[in-house]
Amino acid sequence: NLSTRSATIGDHDAIWRIMEPIIRAGETYALPRDMTKGDALAHWFASDRDVFVADDEGQVVGTYYLRANRPGPGAHVANAGFMVADGADGRGIGRALCEHALATAKARGFAAMQFNFVVANNERAVRLWQRMGFAIVGRAPDAFQHPTLGFTDSLVMFRKL
Repeated sequence: NLSTRSATIGDHDAIWRIMEPIIRAGETYALPRDMTKGDALAHWFASDRDVFVADDEGQVVGTYYLRANRPGPGAHVANAGFMVADGADGRGIGRALCEHALATAKARGFAAMQFNFVVANNERAVRLWQRMGFAIVGRAPDAFQHPTLGFTDSLVMFRKL
């Protein structure tokens, strides 16, 4: 019974419950590990983004934002960021969110989608994005400082819509 819908202000606490353990772990997002709830939500809900949630029978189990990757001449390429609730992985939520993001981006007239900073050792995400048609088009050596692995690469991933 998974559905995806636009996020509302009433979803902020649920989204924070998803974001906080991911931010605190510091393994997949280049965000400060001590980021406050207010700063994290301000980042996720920035004015250039539309935010969506995956809802499973009234429980928010995932979220993503969608935006233009760059303004002006780069605005035809979409960008998105995804987070799935701790303990909800393996249920297809990431795939469902990505499918929704791709369909929404295409409906809004975007020609492609690009992920600018995928942590290379986040193998589950990399495999999922590849299954969803994304190709690795760039690699930045040692661009991410993982809390236990040290410096690791980040990837740029891209697909046409």
